Amino acid sequence: MRTEHIGKPISRVDGRAKVTGAAKYAAEYNVPGLVYGVVVSSAIAKGRITRIDVAEALRLPGVLQVFTHENSPLLAQSDNSYSDEVAPPGSPFRPLHDGEIRYSAQPVALVVADTFELAHYAASLVRIGYERDAHATNLNEERERAYQPRPREFIPPPESRGNAEKAFAEAIVRLEEEYSAPIEHHNPMEPFATTVLREENGRLLVYDKTQGVQNVQNYLCNVFGYSKGDLRVLSPFVGGAFGAGLRPVYQVFLAVLAARELKRSVRVSLMRQQMFTFTHRPAIWQRVALGAAPDGTLEAITHKAIAETSQFEDYSETVVNWSGLLYRCDNVELSHTVVKLDLHTPGDMRAPGAVWGLHALECAMDELAFKVGIDPIELRLKNYAERDQNEGKPFSSKELRACYRLGAEKFGWARRNPQPRSMREGNVLIGWGMAGGVWEAFHITADAKATLTADGRLTVSSATADIGTGTYTIMTQIAAEMLGLPIEDVTFKLGDSSLSKSPVEGGSFTASTVGSAVKAVCEKIRKKLFQLARKIDGSPLANTKLDNVRFVDGQIRSHNDSSRAVSLIEAMRHGGLSAIEEKASAGPTPEQMQYSRFAHSAVFTEVRIDEDLGTIRVMRVVGAVAAGRILNPKTARSQVLGAIVMGIGTALEEESVIDHTFGRIMTHNLADYHVPVNADVHDIEVIFVQEQDEAVNPLGAKGLGEIGIVGVAAAIANAVFHATGKRIRDLPITLDKLL
Repeated sequence: MRTEHIGKPISRVDGRAKVTGAAKYAAEYNVPGLVYGVVVSSAIAKGRITRIDVAEALRLPGVLQVFTHENSPLLAQSDNSYSDEVAPPGSPFRPLHDGEIRYSAQPVALVVADTFELAHYAASLVRIGYERDAHATNLNEERERAYQPRPREFIPPPESRGNAEKAFAEAIVRLEEEYSAPIEHHNPMEPFATTVLREENGRLLVYDKTQGVQNVQNYLCNVFGYSKGDLRVLSPFVGGAFGAGLRPVYQVFLAVLAARELKRSVRVSLMRQQMFTFTHRPAIWQRVALGAAPDGTLEAITHKAIAETSQFEDYSETVVNWSGLLYRCDNVELSHTVVKLDLHTPGDMRAPGAVWGLHALECAMDELAFKVGIDPIELRLKNYAERDQNEGKPFSSKELRACYRLGAEKFGWARRNPQPRSMREGNVLIGWGMAGGVWEAFHITADAKATLTADGRLTVSSATADIGTGTYTIMTQIAAEMLGLPIEDVTFKLGDSSLSKSPVEGGSFTASTVGSAVKAVCEKIRKKLFQLARKIDGSPLANTKLDNVRFVDGQIRSHNDSSRAVSLIEAMRHGGLSAIEEKASAGPTPEQMQYSRFAHSAVFTEVRIDEDLGTIRVMRVVGAVAAGRILNPKTARSQVLGAIVMGIGTALEEESVIDHTFGRIMTHNLADYHVPVNADVHDIEVIFVQEQDEAVNPLGAKGLGEIGIVGVAAAIANAVFHATGKRIRDLPITLDKLL
């Protein structure tokens, strides 16, 4: 029986359920009498509804109702009552609240019928008249209207230091460039859906695709006036999200509205086209200015970013702060502003802010290295930051130097000819590029509950989510190791609003946040078991302290003499207990807050470009990551692999194209919105750099969801320059921009 689990490549405990189809997703819960809702989307980007004719739809047998702003019951008046824990400042969008159109394809009606097919057909019969207003959806044309947004939680306003303008003007080497990137959409495999099961007593079971069941529960209870005992949200399995499910999506509101009014169980599923009608990574324009000495020593950094937000909320991201953090420089000026456009509010998408901000910074560093004639790694090492100058704090740990070294060795960077267009095979140009990465190692507060039964089985729970990252597995490993139990005797429960309090799953903080709570609650059970074991008559542990025992193979054993042991089952039996149940909460401590806590990475890429056609293939990627203690190398590698693939999409493919004449996203399907497929993905190697961190959190682990993507687009852009001699500063890098 193996009971040492943390750090082992254990396969996913939920893997069998997923591959056999036993795992149910939000749109897969069926009950007799279930009815179906289909959303009708607006045809204009801004204006108001002048008429809605639903008569033809309602004449169809089996159509139960068409909900619009004209018959939607008057719900909470306060904007705040529609808010959620990750909402930015402003007035959150309220479906069917009034006849105003705030963005193209906004939901304007919900058709409910006995079958999905009938609801879909009836939706096509709803006739809507509009009065159009002039709209603005082009960030570049509206940059003059940029303003300082109200800050979000976790995103403090960027701080400036020294005199960057003066230092830049006096610098011998100066580089100043603009970088831009488009809107991106998350496009997880599973579209958003909600199934509301109405019980006989009127209580609602809401199966929703979400990254935060308690966040959705709070939102729905505030809106509809339910008590938490009357509305329970469940999301045991999620088919990807990447941040799209952090906030409640409008289909959950519409499904609960229909279930409440019709007193029926209702399912509302969004079609793929409607996956482009809510949150997204915002379009952005950036200017980076670097002043340096002839040897590349940084003397000034200026980083300005202008991004888009909606007309009704101030969404902002941590875009520019990284430029004051990643490299040592005493003169730094940072600015992040936003422009209100007639689009839905942007939202967090894998490594929000850092993907754009580090793309601009790391491309600019590559341009500076070429300008002063030194190797890109040498430039980064020359300006290596030993402290966080933004916060004036030491790092809890930082093994970025090792990331550079080990990544370069594995990639073979020393063989790189630095001259552009110097490496080729026939008409194929070869480019090698690299970039650094950083992402914050968040640790926030979460609760967990654990129950150990007399048969030696442990159940641990917290209302977190698993969006495919391996949360079920990691938490099971932590709990199993803490009590010395085999994996198969431990069950972790999540995705249920009735479980212990947990924040939304995002920001790469779930392993550290929920994992620390799981560790804390298991420590409580350890203490109780140890006390019971010592009280046994003639106990071999009677004179032993808790610090001098270990829990292994279902026993409490003395460190000094493994023959002195008491089994967990024996301790509970002698204590007369059929079960031990404990709850615990864990969050950051004042000691942790004395440090800046970040994960770091270095990414190396090889591209091959057809000189005649301009087609780009990413043939090799090496990602070296320093993220503290790796809890499970198998799931960790999968996290970083997925992030790198997503980074390839960011660099070369992903773009939500807007027809500004209509203010509508045109690439609203997986045929036109390109993401990497198997043919785009070649050799990827992930290196985990050893990093010990006693301060970051009780587990010593840093999140992996974001750190894998942040440097990828810049590394590819830098490789494209090395191959072709042409700088493409506007993402994605498509062949038309190269030719």
